[in-house]
Amino acid sequence: MPSKEFESLPNLYLVGPMGAGKTTVGRHLADLLGREFLDSDHEIERKTGATIPWIFEKEGEQGFRTRESVVINELTTKKNLVLATGGGVVTQAVNREYLKQRGIVIYLYTPVELQLQRTYRDKNRPLLQVENPEQKLRDLLNIRDPLYREVAHYIIETNQGAARDLAQRILQLIMSKEII
Repeated sequence: MPSKEFESLPNLYLVGPMGAGKTTVGRHLADLLGREFLDSDHEIERKTGATIPWIFEKEGEQGFRTRESVVINELTTKKNLVLATGGGVVTQAVNREYLKQRGIVIYLYTPVELQLQRTYRDKNRPLLQVENPEQKLRDLLNIRDPLYREVAHYIIETNQGAARDLAQRILQLIMSKEII
């Protein structure tokens, strides 16, 4: 049940690279707001009945991105939602438009070293199944950071505090600004 205090607040969408903590921070943020929490990658898997690595293997990245855009369009029309998005959601212009126009976008900026620590052993990240994952993360951040910044209403650095603290900082920041 959404908290009365935050009813007028638009949906909150978390963007950022792999390992930024979008899902963890998003869950805490949803708890603070009394809102539903969803993760777009989990929703894609739920709807397709397939894992993201399997989709990448069978359909390639573009096949996955097509599925992702359909899900982002659908999820951003819901109300009282906190949504964690996949790291590459911003690579599609239509997704950036959906997110920016339909809610408040928070970019969880995370240095590559921290991303690497958090994703080192995760086999569910198809783009990191390469010989040099650190270089891959650097390359992805170089391409995607300007897109995250373009779509973001707020930027929060994730190397300063636990996930629950970050969620509280995000909420304080949003509530201290006038909602347009």
